[in-house]
Amino acid sequence: MDWHHRTARTTDPSPPALDGELRFDQLAREQAADDFGHIVHTEPEAVLLPGSADDVAETIRWAAKRGRTFAPQGQRHSVWGRSGARNGIVADMSTRRSVGRVQNDRIVVGAGATWREVLAATLPRGKTPPVLTDYLELSVGGTLVVGGVGGTTSRYGVQSDRVLSMDVVTGTGQTITSSARSNTDLFDAARAGLGQVGVITEATLELVAAPEQVRRFVLFYPDLAEMLTDARLLSSAAGFDAVQGAILAAPTGGLSFQLDVAKFFTGNPPDDDLLLAGLSDDPVRRTPGTIAHVDYLERLAGLEAALRANGHWSHPHPWLTTFIGDSHVESVVDDELGRVDPATDLGRFGQIVLSPIRTGAITSPLLRTPSEGLCFAFNFVRVPTTADPDNAHRLVESNRAVYERIRNAGGTLYPVSAFPMSPGDWRRHFGSEFHRLDEAKQKFDPDHVLTPGYDVFEGMPHDGVSRRRAAPG
Repeated sequence: MDWHHRTARTTDPSPPALDGELRFDQLAREQAADDFGHIVHTEPEAVLLPGSADDVAETIRWAAKRGRTFAPQGQRHSVWGRSGARNGIVADMSTRRSVGRVQNDRIVVGAGATWREVLAATLPRGKTPPVLTDYLELSVGGTLVVGGVGGTTSRYGVQSDRVLSMDVVTGTGQTITSSARSNTDLFDAARAGLGQVGVITEATLELVAAPEQVRRFVLFYPDLAEMLTDARLLSSAAGFDAVQGAILAAPTGGLSFQLDVAKFFTGNPPDDDLLLAGLSDDPVRRTPGTIAHVDYLERLAGLEAALRANGHWSHPHPWLTTFIGDSHVESVVDDELGRVDPATDLGRFGQIVLSPIRTGAITSPLLRTPSEGLCFAFNFVRVPTTADPDNAHRLVESNRAVYERIRNAGGTLYPVSAFPMSPGDWRRHFGSEFHRLDEAKQKFDPDHVLTPGYDVFEGMPHDGVSRRRAAPG
């Protein structure tokens, strides 16, 4: 263990003996302070590289004794510093990325494994998790604590709905296996619970049969109303397995409205006429294609490569992710489109996501959606062409204003967004389910050691220092 750069009080208990490593050097701390958002920096006192789940438990207990906080980090894909712990301890969970063997309908993986690594083990066996995020480099643990929305959510729910069991280290340093049948209070508070009650170290994931191919269409519409009409029709029909929508800046000016729909199959291809019957998209612009299932899952790889090549990947990412109910979607989205300048508010590679979701499939109690059978993921995927921090903060302020308008229309937050939330905001967000999280917090993390970056609960961290400061990337 590297203790040489530690600045500690003489009364501090010594770091525990670990299978892994506890790093106090400036490089490790600076790397852990940044995330995908590149807007908020929260530098920890030390970085844990756990060699075992016991290391996580031991370090949480050590942090608690010293009046410090603790937060796990997967791929650090947060956009608002929420996986940070200022002056506390963060755990680089990418060291816990084991992937077990496929066992019929399940697989056991370390929380630090990415979904791409999970697929590398399951696809050769003809299996896949039923729900996958569009970007596969996210960690399993990182998505389970926020929910994990994917193209098949209308059918299978979110990723946290399809986890069978989890090993969780609580804020008291106790390791507990939880599932729908055992320690259910912890299971329900850890899934989509923003890391407030425990650190997921291992998960047993459900698997389903993987298709071999995908029949995919991109459908184009003249306006929002017609796009929404077909989105509703497609979401209620059994034809397509994934229906995702996007609003982008059109090359000729104005906005382009489109749906990206996919039918999974093995063997004979589906009947296109049956799949597309009754739709009102522009048939001349319709773009069909048949691709391997694995290529469909990797469909964002080209965009990522382009953003890395032009430097935009390292720019701030002030994203906003929400849900809006079907009864308000057209008026709310139309109003927001009237406020958006695509060039400055989204960027050349940005877009507004508008995808239908059947809420009845979602069962994780802490994943909050509007109280309607159909809602829409309504996300501002902002990709600024500049690293200017003033521009990033302008978009953060816009996010807050957009969120308040969505909330006033009965919408909810998907909590991976770039703007501050107060404890009161979170209490309102969780609504009738806040009691579940609050009771679990009192039971499993009574000293408020875990994942302080969300600011879910009242009170300052133990060292009395403000948890975060906004800083340019």
